[in-house]
Amino acid sequence: MRSVFIIVFLAFVCISVSSCDKNRVFDEYKPLRGWHKDSLVTFELENLDSTKVYDLFINIRNNSEYNYSNLFLISEIKFPQGKVISDTLEYEMTKPNGEWLGTGFGDVKENKLWYKENVKFDEPGSYKVTIQQAMRKNGEVDGIEELEGITHVGFRIENSDN
Repeated sequence: MRSVFIIVFLAFVCISVSSCDKNRVFDEYKPLRGWHKDSLVTFELENLDSTKVYDLFINIRNNSEYNYSNLFLISEIKFPQGKVISDTLEYEMTKPNGEWLGTGFGDVKENKLWYKENVKFDEPGSYKVTIQQAMRKNGEVDGIEELEGITHVGFRIENSDN
């Protein structure tokens, strides 16, 4: 009987906490098993309010198989009428002493990484966001063929506080 109470209580807490996220407009994750250098993680964005201003984030979940202190990404936003904004991004994944940044328990850490702020989606239609890993080993020209340790890539849109 006590275990049933604990399960119901934990479910209630999880639902309560997740429903309090008032700033969230879009939040989606894609699972990965090794991230090939040519693989794009794609997010389709529809029905965004063209009068509002948003902040954009890339969310990364990694485990201890990730062997690097930073992460290089190439991102693109494709607008409905053909415009494309492309960025090469670098994020720190560890503190100088090697301790993982981010939140989480045990082996898996989650990093909410700033991407863009005060963005307006003022063209009607569907937007597409793609994210690609661009990691290289020091002194090498070719990228890492299969990046291990990244378990999920997410994209999040929040209402801006402005």
